[in-house]
Amino acid sequence: MASAAQRPDPPYRRIVAELRTRILAGDLRPGERVPSIRQIAQRWGVAVATATKVVAALRDEGLVEAKVGAGTVVSPRASRKERPAGPAARQADVPKGSLSREHVLRAAIAIADAEGLGAVSMRRLAAELGAGPMSLYRHVTGKDELVTQMADEVFGEVELPVPGPEGWRAKLELVARRQWELSRRHLWLPRAVSFTRPLLVPHMMAHTEWTLRALDELELPMEIRAREALTLPALVHTVALSMAEEVEAEQETGVTHDGWWLLQRRRAGELLSTGRFPLLAMLPEETVSDLDGMFEYLLARHLDGFAVMVSRGAGRPR
Repeated sequence: MASAAQRPDPPYRRIVAELRTRILAGDLRPGERVPSIRQIAQRWGVAVATATKVVAALRDEGLVEAKVGAGTVVSPRASRKERPAGPAARQADVPKGSLSREHVLRAAIAIADAEGLGAVSMRRLAAELGAGPMSLYRHVTGKDELVTQMADEVFGEVELPVPGPEGWRAKLELVARRQWELSRRHLWLPRAVSFTRPLLVPHMMAHTEWTLRALDELELPMEIRAREALTLPALVHTVALSMAEEVEAEQETGVTHDGWWLLQRRRAGELLSTGRFPLLAMLPEETVSDLDGMFEYLLARHLDGFAVMVSRGAGRPR
């Protein structure tokens, strides 16, 4: 009977090793697109679930990253001289019996960053850490609390200066852009945040407190300040959700945003050539796909409107 040491690696590990070698050898350079999930499944004759694990493993090692409009590409951090540590190396860094809340949260965040929030489960997390599932319950009561703590942990990555830049508008721009950067780094984050059932955790509450304090100079009633403190992150998360959905669509279909537009060009040409939509025919395609530009536009127009409200004295206590 063959021992465990003699068993061949699972198919996904062999594919990961092959792609890792190509990346580290420079055959696939930073910024170049790697095979999509569908292409991996077809080329190596594996299931889509197996191909998904391949892409997730490469992301976990820091070798690839998702880029809107380009799909999954080789990360700029990838180098033929440096081999980023993967899950096994991270587990080796955690001495047996010393599993901490921080270990649990960082491992869960790594899974969510690579594969999405749906891939995070107590069983999967335990396997990633090389621990028994029941050992995780010393740190979190279940997945709901785990996701809450994950969101709080990543909000702790952002440092908000005190007192911050001069003027309420500069302060609101700063906190919104910091949260936008955070949502770009952790695409799953908007799905973990609720505005009707806010998460009562310290790092997220610190962001809300900072935003409320940014409006001190305006002497607005607390109700208006609270609405603004909710509206600003809602604006960020609305655009961030579109970014997350685009990345997911590229992973599931293997078709980039640019590729999708190429497929739609004939149909779009037929509709626009009728003359019924002359203004739509003038739109540059890049405007639709530029989510950074969309975020900046929404932020500027929102703050313009807020400034008008303030200048008219709306919302001030009589």
